[in-house]
Amino acid sequence: MMFIVQDEDVVREAGKELTEDDGSREAYEGAPDYPGEHSSVLEDTNLWVLVGFLIVLGILVSQGVFKKLGGMLSGRADTIRSQLDEARSLREEAQRLLADYQKRQREAEGEAEEIISQAKADAKIMAADARTKLEEQVARRTQAAHDRIARAEAQALADVRAQTADLAIDAAREIIRARTDGSAQKALLDRSIAEVRGKLN
Repeated sequence: MMFIVQDEDVVREAGKELTEDDGSREAYEGAPDYPGEHSSVLEDTNLWVLVGFLIVLGILVSQGVFKKLGGMLSGRADTIRSQLDEARSLREEAQRLLADYQKRQREAEGEAEEIISQAKADAKIMAADARTKLEEQVARRTQAAHDRIARAEAQALADVRAQTADLAIDAAREIIRARTDGSAQKALLDRSIAEVRGKLN
């Protein structure tokens, strides 16, 4: 209420200044639309608009509306700033995670390449060892077969020689028996057997 009274005093003073400003009254007395000394400033609509605006402005100031509005704007700004900081932090965290993932992926690819290279090298070594062992096994079996064949051939040759010797001895015995007497036949037979065996061996 005090604020409204003070505003009315201000308006009254302003009207007085308008009517008494350095001879302006005399300058406009002759004008056809000059309100004259008897018209009231309270009939001026522009003045009432100004008064109403000042009253509303005073009420807003007295209720602390501008302070509250400033606080709301400041709080909103703080919220936006906090959200921006959080978004920046999330972006930095995402970039860090992406870089870490890319690093691990490169490391995994390198390890996979090393494993593949080592596996290929091991496979070559194993193939070479298997080939060497197979060749050695084949060589041993071939040599064993050759040895068995040689032994069989030697045995067969010995058997043939023995049978030949027996046949020759039997034939000589028959020939000597037919041509000589008993004592001479025995001596000749023994000598012939010895000669035949000596030639066959």
